[in-house]
Amino acid sequence: MAVDSTMSDTSQQPVFDFLADPATHGGAAVKRIDTHAASVFLTPKRVLKIKRAVRFPFLDYSTLDKRKAACEAEIEVNRLYAPDIYRGVVSITRDAGGGLAIGGQKDGSNATPVEWAVDMARFDETQGFDHLAEAGRIDASLADALGRAVAKAHAAVPVVKDAGFADTLAEIIEQNHGELRAASDLFAPDDVDALTAASRAALERLRPLLMARERDDCVRRCHGDLHLGNIVLIDGAPVLFDAIEFNPRLATIDVFYDLAFLLMDLIERDLTAAANAVLNRYLAETNRDSDLDALAALPLLMSLRAAIRAKVTAARPKRDEQMEKSARDYFALAQRLLSSPRATLVAVGGLSGTGKSVLARALAAEIMPLPGAVLLRSDVMRKTLFNVPESERLPASAYTPEVTARVYAALADKARRVLAAGHSAIVDAVFARADERNAIAKAARGMPFEGLFLTAALAVRVARVGGRTGDASDADAAIARAQEQYDLGALDWHDVDASGTPDETLRRGKAALRL
Repeated sequence: MAVDSTMSDTSQQPVFDFLADPATHGGAAVKRIDTHAASVFLTPKRVLKIKRAVRFPFLDYSTLDKRKAACEAEIEVNRLYAPDIYRGVVSITRDAGGGLAIGGQKDGSNATPVEWAVDMARFDETQGFDHLAEAGRIDASLADALGRAVAKAHAAVPVVKDAGFADTLAEIIEQNHGELRAASDLFAPDDVDALTAASRAALERLRPLLMARERDDCVRRCHGDLHLGNIVLIDGAPVLFDAIEFNPRLATIDVFYDLAFLLMDLIERDLTAAANAVLNRYLAETNRDSDLDALAALPLLMSLRAAIRAKVTAARPKRDEQMEKSARDYFALAQRLLSSPRATLVAVGGLSGTGKSVLARALAAEIMPLPGAVLLRSDVMRKTLFNVPESERLPASAYTPEVTARVYAALADKARRVLAAGHSAIVDAVFARADERNAIAKAARGMPFEGLFLTAALAVRVARVGGRTGDASDADAAIARAQEQYDLGALDWHDVDASGTPDETLRRGKAALRL
C-alpha cells in the first residue's frame, strides 16, 4: 500500500506550518498528529484535519478538489454519529499578499482556497474507549451503554441494496491471504494457508445466510472502522466518530461485521466480559430473530477483523519487538476465533431474590464460544411481549399462567435458535415447575445442557428484592414470600447455595459447570 511516487505533500508544507503555529490560534498550544492519510492539528477547543496529498489503492487525495470532496464526505458521514463534534468544512486561504488564513473567504476578500480542512470540536482524548480500556474503566454499565450506542447507530444508517457483501468478504479473505503470506517472518506460511482454507470454507457455508440478511436490509452504510479508538465518552455517553468516508464500499457491510470489529477489539484486550455485555445489549436492542441466526457468522467476521489487524500491524514501516508481538497475537486470535468450541445451553433457575440474573450475567462470558453466551432472561422477555421498557412495572394480568407459558415458550424458541447458530445460550428464569425445567432441557436438542437451581433463605431473598432499582424484575417482598408455598417437585439440576455474596455464588456455579 505504498504512496504513489508521483504524489507529494511538499506543497502542503506551508499550510502545515501555518496550522502548527500557536499564533494562528491566538497563542493557544497546538498538538500535531500525523497518519498515513491526514495531518491533524489540535488546539484546546478546536481540531482541524487536513487530508494529505497522497494516493493509495483505496483512496485518492491527490488534488485539491478531491481533498475538498473527501472533507465534505467525512462531515456528511460522521455527523450522523457525532453531530456535536463534526462542525463542517473550512477553507485555508491565501490572500494577494501571500498570507494564509482559516476560512479567509468569509470576509468578502479575494482570498484563494489552497487547502480544505475538517473542522471539529475537540474532546478529551483520555475519554476515548481505548484509554478507558487501558485504565480498566469499561465496566458492565459502560459496556451496556456501548451496545446500546452501536444498535442505535445501526438503526439510523441507510440500507444499501445489492451490495454483494458475501463477495466483499471473499475478496477480504484473499487479500488477507496474500498480505499475511508476504510477512512470512511473522506468520508461518502453513498457518496462513490453514486460516485461509478455514475462512473460505466458513464463507461458503455461510453465504446463503449472508445473502438472506442482505435481502432483509442488514447490509447498511455502517461506520466501517468501529474499534475502541474511534469511540469516546462524552457527557457519560459513548459517541462514535471517525467513520470511514474515503471508500464507501469498505463501510457498506452487514451490521454484524461492523459489530464484530468492536467485539474483537474488546476480546483482544482480555475484556471478554465487556464484549459479552455489548453483544447481549445489542441483541436486546435490535430484538431481531435474524440476528440470533447471524451468530453463526460471528466467528468468521471476528476472525477476519483480527486477521486484518494482524496484517496491518505487520505492514507498518517501522517495526519493533512489541509491534511484532502484537501482529502475532492478532493472528493467533484470528485462528482461535474461527475454531469455535461446541455450543452449550445453560439454565439458571431459583426463586425470586436468589440472584439468578447476577449469576447468569457473570457466567455468560465464561461459556464459549467467544464472546460468551447469549443471555435470555424471562423478566426481559415478558416486558418484550408487552412492548414496554425493561424497567417499567407490569400489572398482575401480565403474570397469569397463560402469559408465563408464552414467556417460557419464547425463551425455549430463542435458545434453540441460538444453539442452531452454533452459539451458547444461558436462560434465566424461576423454573419452579418440573415441566418448565424439562422443556428447557429438551430445547438443547442433543447439545450439552446444564441446569443450575439457586437456593437461599427467605430472609435473604426478601432483603435482595427489596433493594432492587431499575431492574427488569417486578418481584417484590410479597412475591418472594408467596413463592415459599411453591411445590418445586423433584430437582435434578445442580443445587447451588446462593445465600452468600455474588462472588461466592459465582464460584459455586462455575464449579457445578466445571468451568
